[in-house]
Amino acid sequence: MSATGFDKQDLRTAYDTHFEGLRNFLYYKSGNMALAEDLVQEVFIKVWEKRSTIEKETLKSLLYTIANNMLLNHFNHMKVVKSHAEGESKAVHSTSQTPQFQMEEEEFGKKLQRVLEKIPEGSREVFLMNRIEKIKYDEIATRLELSVKAVEKRMSKALSVIKEELGRKL
Repeated sequence: MSATGFDKQDLRTAYDTHFEGLRNFLYYKSGNMALAEDLVQEVFIKVWEKRSTIEKETLKSLLYTIANNMLLNHFNHMKVVKSHAEGESKAVHSTSQTPQFQMEEEEFGKKLQRVLEKIPEGSREVFLMNRIEKIKYDEIATRLELSVKAVEKRMSKALSVIKEELGRKL
C-alpha cells in the first residue's frame, strides 16, 4: 500500500484484515448480524470511492469511524421511517372516519361532558378514577380514605345519573 491511496489488492488485504473486526463492532452496537455485514460492505465501498485520499497509517481508524457513522445514519433513518409510518397511520385513521361520524363523536363528547358536570363531585371523582384511570375500587377507597362500599355507592350514583341523562350505561 502506498502512503496515499491504494489499489484493488490493497483493498482486498484491508478487507481480509478488518472485515471480521468491523462486523463484530457493528454487531455489538446494533445487535443485528445481517445489518452489521451489510454495513461493513458499504464501509469498503466508501473506502474504495475515497481511495485516492486515504493514508495507510489512518486506514483502521477511518474504517471504524465510517462504520460507526453509517450505523448512526441507519438508526436515524429508521427513526424517520418509523415517525413517517406513525404519521401515515394517524392520517389514515383520522381521514377514514366520515364527517358525519366525526360530528356525532364530537357531539357525544360534548353531551358526555355536560352529563359528567351533573354527577355529584364525589361520585364523579370515583367514576373518572375507575373508568378513565382504570383504578380498582379498593385502590380508590385507599386513595380517598373511604370504604369499598362507599366507593361502590358513589359509582352506582354516577352510573345512574349517566344512564338517566344519556339513556345508556357506560
